[in-house]
Amino acid sequence: MTDMVILPLAGIAGLLLGFAFFGGLWWTVRKGLSSTGPAWWFLGSFLIRMGVVLTGFVLVSAGHWQRMVACLLGFFVARLIVARLVRPPLTDRPPTIPRITHAP
Repeated sequence: MTDMVILPLAGIAGLLLGFAFFGGLWWTVRKGLSSTGPAWWFLGSFLIRMGVVLTGFVLVSAGHWQRMVACLLGFFVARLIVARLVRPPLTDRPPTIPRITHAP
């Protein structure tokens, strides 16, 4: 295959790896905060997510730095998408405290 086909596929693979990683993180935070043993949830999830993502990066790159960069770019795009999707609406956010910029 040519690089014109492989590099976009590497980017798509990075996007999928990013969705798995950050979606798994979001799920873990929701489950871990309501759990009686959150440390185990966070530790187990971290190890599984890192193992999957690192294995995916190694397999996708196959020793080519260009594929690694394309995969990493897709990973960061997935991060932006997941962060936007799981952001609470503006009405659910706590009010901000105004900063005092002068002496009383």
